[in-house]
Amino acid sequence: MHCAELREIRRILRDLVDNDAKSERVDRARFEQAIEAFDRANAEDPNQIDDHGAARPRELVQAERLSAWVQKLEPEPSEALALAARSQHIRRWQIPRGSFPAGRVGYLQWRTQLGRFHADTTSEILSALGYERELIDAVRRINLKQNLHSNADTQTIEDALCLEFLEFEFEAFAHQREAEKIREIVRKTWKKMSPRAHELALKLSFSAEASALIQQALSG
Repeated sequence: MHCAELREIRRILRDLVDNDAKSERVDRARFEQAIEAFDRANAEDPNQIDDHGAARPRELVQAERLSAWVQKLEPEPSEALALAARSQHIRRWQIPRGSFPAGRVGYLQWRTQLGRFHADTTSEILSALGYERELIDAVRRINLKQNLHSNADTQTIEDALCLEFLEFEFEAFAHQREAEKIREIVRKTWKKMSPRAHELALKLSFSAEASALIQQALSG
């Protein structure tokens, strides 16, 4: 092979690498724009919770916590999973539980409408940023928790949601309900989680009372 041909091949390969790097930078920039858009939306939540001693918007804090759990479960998440984690409950306060009838039927109607609302809101933001339909649909499937047992990303988001609940909300939740109801909720939560999530859950710190409830639920 002549030197001129070798130089031409090297030039082509260099251009391909440069183009790939440029595409990666563009994708990363767009990803960061999406995260910022999700965070701006959730920062409008009028409900505040304590976050390391500071009062912050509830949905913003919970989105950050969910993202952190996804990162623990999947250190190199797909872009769809990372986007879904940050937008899973976007602007949740806009559809309050009280806007639906009391009881299980009303609760399920509320959850169904919430899921569609979250998925629609996320899709609108991603579309405005120029994301491809294929990726938007992938994020939507995760938001809606579709194909739980066949989609690894959907299982990961379910695991992260359960772990976020157990780490940050379970103690207060348990104090507001009867023990048997709590044990039932723990059993239902446990069934939705993967074995790796079970391992992480058992490493969390709980009060003696909460720990006893969990152990009773899992041994019952």
